[in-house]
Amino acid sequence: MSEVTVQIPDDLGIIMRRHASINWSNIVGEAIRKTAAEVELFDAIASESRLTEKDALALGKKIKKGMWEKVYKNLV
Repeated sequence: MSEVTVQIPDDLGIIMRRHASINWSNIVGEAIRKTAAEVELFDAIASESRLTEKDALALGKKIKKGMWEKVYKNLV
């Protein structure tokens, strides 16, 4: 099994020490597992995409422009 060291803010450490009966290691492990599964899913979806980075940027600009026009229309 791999080991990971995590730095947390002091205020969070105080809370965790007050609740020492909670298995914080399991909670962190599950959070990492969930995020890793999401990343793997994203990788699988992206690996089958034919969308290039240039295409994605152009699409993003169109979406932003459309959103701005909608907001602007409601302001005027």
